[in-house]
Amino acid sequence: MTNPTTSMATPITTAGARLRGALPVERWEATGFPGRWVGGTAMVLGPLLMLTGALLRARFHFFFPDQLAAYERHPTLMATAYGLFAAGSLLLWPAVAVLAARIGVRSAGWGLWGGVLVMFGLFARTFHAGVDHLAFQLVRSQGVGPATEAVSAGYGAFHVFTTLNLAILAGWLVLALGAWRTRVLGPARAAALGLTAALPLGVLKGTTPLSLVALAGLCAALVPLGLALLGEAPRPSRAAVLRWMPLTLVTLGLMVLLGQAGECTRPSTVEP
Repeated sequence: MTNPTTSMATPITTAGARLRGALPVERWEATGFPGRWVGGTAMVLGPLLMLTGALLRARFHFFFPDQLAAYERHPTLMATAYGLFAAGSLLLWPAVAVLAARIGVRSAGWGLWGGVLVMFGLFARTFHAGVDHLAFQLVRSQGVGPATEAVSAGYGAFHVFTTLNLAILAGWLVLALGAWRTRVLGPARAAALGLTAALPLGVLKGTTPLSLVALAGLCAALVPLGLALLGEAPRPSRAAVLRWMPLTLVTLGLMVLLGQAGECTRPSTVEP
């Protein structure tokens, strides 16, 4: 008599094995979560996107009234600049996770605190990016004058994320010291990573020469390390890459479409 449990388990196991063979995922032992491929790609793209965004808005004055006025005159340019900067900042979390894991293998304390502080700082920058977006929408709907007044009235108001401002600055210094002490990065590249602490923080902050120095240091520290990670053996087969690429692009496309559909959903009635 056929055992129903065995007959049902076999196809599931076979399907899982086939899926793992078609879309292989490398084990995490060497780099920890989120793995070498995600972390290495983020190390390359994150700093470069932030630097590109900073360069696009570099010709406008640094402080928020000038940033809002620049958005009124050049909405596409400024939206692109801030979007690229925010996307690059978001991509830094897997990059930092992998770097902190490598540091932690040799010194758990430096890896832990460097990674934790930088991660909290990245959360704060994401909050700032959301406020930037809202301020730009105020320019679109109400004009630059009322938008500037609204931002000025709330500038400096307390929020839970303001407690993380110190983490934005100190995190990169701790991470850079940890990378240097554990020899994950050499002295020059560790110092370049520490320059990221000089990147201005807060709402509607434009680009200064110091911003470009800080982001150039971030690129010098992380991009070569990311390329080295991606170049390490073992490498995936061409067939696996050709399967993963369209799946990744389709997933990103669906996320964009579904996310935008959710944003466009409005209540049918508005209370007076």
